[in-house]
Formats: sequence, structure tokens, C-alpha cells
Amino acid sequence: MTDDEIDECVRRYLGDRRPTSRYASFDYCFNHFQGYREDDRLEQLLEPDHLQLACLQLGFYLASWGMFGRGAKLSTHSAKVLEPVVKAIVTSPRDAWELDVQGYDREGIALALALGEHFRAVLPGGWSRTLQSKTLLGVFGCVPAFDRFVNKGLGVSGFRRKALVRVRDFHDEHAEALDRHRRPTIEFATGATTDRRYTRAKVVDMVFFVQGGGSPAVIDGA
Repeated sequence: MTDDEIDECVRRYLGDRRPTSRYASFDYCFNHFQGYREDDRLEQLLEPDHLQLACLQLGFYLASWGMFGRGAKLSTHSAKVLEPVVKAIVTSPRDAWELDVQGYDREGIALALALGEHFRAVLPGGWSRTLQSKTLLGVFGCVPAFDRFVNKGLGVSGFRRKALVRVRDFHDEHAEALDRHRRPTIEFATGATTDRRYTRAKVVDMVFFVQGGGSPAVIDGA
């Protein structure tokens, strides 16, 4: 893939980006959890009112990204089922909040996979690798969402070590182009942009979602 092709994929993904667009649900979820982390008040997420809002933020993002669709593990549950996930977020290693694709060395890859397993373990029936990766993207921004489109675009079989190595190699080859597309997130209250930018993993996700045949009109709950 060339840098020009990366530019075109991001352009197609974002389109006419608006605060009411479905994909803005990522921005609101990411902003919510990152704000608690940046203010050093993650423990507040465990307080009843904060916990409810966190579950709703995460749940709506996952729903927007197809994870509450018919046949999905979450389709028969309310947002309250996400309480143990929020608790797992609060107890996640501090390094999780700093992880991005440029940090995918042996330890970084191991951390990403361990985080996915940590989430899988706290819900009845476990979580699919797709659901693990979408949660990690929406909260930490540390991995792409390995749905069927991203998997196809990258030529990988899902959220596994080999896939993360593939992402790291792609980043190393196109770091400048990916950095160019680290757009600021959208703020929910005003619709204006924030000082918080998309992670490199988020940009990789956009590129390979389009490369794999996805479009903003498609919901993938794979």
C-alpha cells in the first residue's frame, strides 16, 4: 500500500465527519475514559453514577460498531453487563494507557493480548477476539478493531500476535502518513474538536477497514 492509498482510505472512512455520525461514538467513548485517566481519577469510575455512565458510553460505542446485533454475545444483555469490564479497565496496568503501535515490541504485544484476555475472563461466556479488540480500541486506543474487514485488509486471521506484528511492520513503513491522519477527536457537548488525537492504532483501523471492503454505511459485528 502506498501513502496515497492510505490518504484515500482515511478520506473515504471519515467522509463528511459529523458529531452525529455513527463512527463518532468512538470519539465519545475514547474521550470519556481517557478524560478520567488524564485527570488521574480512574477510581471514580467505580462509584455508582460514574459506573453507570461508563457502561452506557462503552455500550453505545460497541452497539454503534455492531456488537449488540442479532446473534452477538451482547445482544441479550443490557449495559449493566459491562460493569465488570469497567472494573477491569480501572485495574488495567498503567502501561495500557500509553500503548500504541509504535510500542509493539515483545512486551507491548504481550500486554495487548493480556488485556484482551483480561476482558474475556470477566464476562459470562467470554468475549470474542473481535469484541476484545473493539473494546481495547474504544478505551485505550491501543489496537485496531480486528473485525472481518480489517482482517481481510491486513491479511490476518484476527486479534493475535501475528496480526499485531503485521500492524507494527505496516506502521514502521508508513509512520509519517499515519501520523498525518491523527485527527483530533470530537467533543460530545459542543461538537467541536478536542486537543486529544486519534492514536496510530485508530488510523490503522480506519485504513484497513476500508481496504478490506468496509464503508461508513456498513456495521460489522463479526
